Amino acid sequence: MSAAPVQVEYLYGIDSSVADDSRFYEPSRVVKFRITKKTPKRIYYVRCDDRQTTGFVDRQRIEADGEIYSRTRGWWSPDFHLYLNPPELEQATKPDLGQLKAAMAAAHPDRGGTDAEFIAAHARYENARTQETSA
Repeated sequence: MSAAPVQVEYLYGIDSSVADDSRFYEPSRVVKFRITKKTPKRIYYVRCDDRQTTGFVDRQRIEADGEIYSRTRGWWSPDFHLYLNPPELEQATKPDLGQLKAAMAAAHPDRGGTDAEFIAAHARYENARTQETSA
């Protein structure tokens, strides 16, 4: 007789690593935390640091709301905000260079725009263009 396989359960967090240097930017990603034990009051999980420490959350609150904030973690920690189900991440859409170029032309002072409007539109266009070439 073989035992039925144990279902592994997870809590989910979002790792949105932020660096001061834009060369090291990484988009946000969903992180899984393996649940090790459930009691009537708490859910224990393995944190994703090098020491493999254990964290816990209030079971009634997370099961009622579907998510919970941890008061003992910093905002930068992936397990600061935990979810029962994998959260959907909003992916940034690529800017349309044609629309930005048309907006820049429309904001030109020769076409009725102001200097400040043109400078801002030009900066948006150049920023989008450099991001597209570096991607």
